Amino acid sequence: MIALDALVRLCPPPAEPPPAVDWAQAEHALGAALPADYKQLVGTYGDGIFDDTIWLLVPGSAYSDCDLHAQTRERKEILADLWEFEAKPAGLLEAGARVLPWAFEEGSGAFLYWLAQPGQHPDQWTVLYNEGRGPLWEHHDMGCLAFLLAVLTGTAETDYFGYLYEVLKPTEHRFESADLALGTSGQ
Repeated sequence: MIALDALVRLCPPPAEPPPAVDWAQAEHALGAALPADYKQLVGTYGDGIFDDTIWLLVPGSAYSDCDLHAQTRERKEILADLWEFEAKPAGLLEAGARVLPWAFEEGSGAFLYWLAQPGQHPDQWTVLYNEGRGPLWEHHDMGCLAFLLAVLTGTAETDYFGYLYEVLKPTEHRFESADLALGTSGQ
């Protein structure tokens, strides 16, 4: 995959490969297949944070904040409550459309979701960014790996990630595993 190769060159993965994910079990528990680019991203990096900004969610993470299943359940409840008084984004108005989180932005409350449309193959899912502490949603017509790469290279057409662009301004990109960033104690 070209985007993964570009990301690895830009932001080297951990020297030690992350634990393997049982994708059949993970997808069964989630009730949905997952995009191939996400599986490659997880298989290369595992749970952790890119440039002190974007946390990657992984099925079965020892850290509930980084666990795809825990965050999917939590976000589903939060969004259900939110949408009782706030309008859903346009992409979710179609019956059966849903969002699934795959990452979140450090310290902002913002989440990155896949927009999963009915009958759509997971590899066609696009990215929705929700600012978390407000009603704004931003749609990106690309998969999660392409979006992550665009954010890290500063080419994403987004109104967000100001902390990364304006404060951190990394000259070298880095990934830190959840174990290193959070400690090895787990949840």
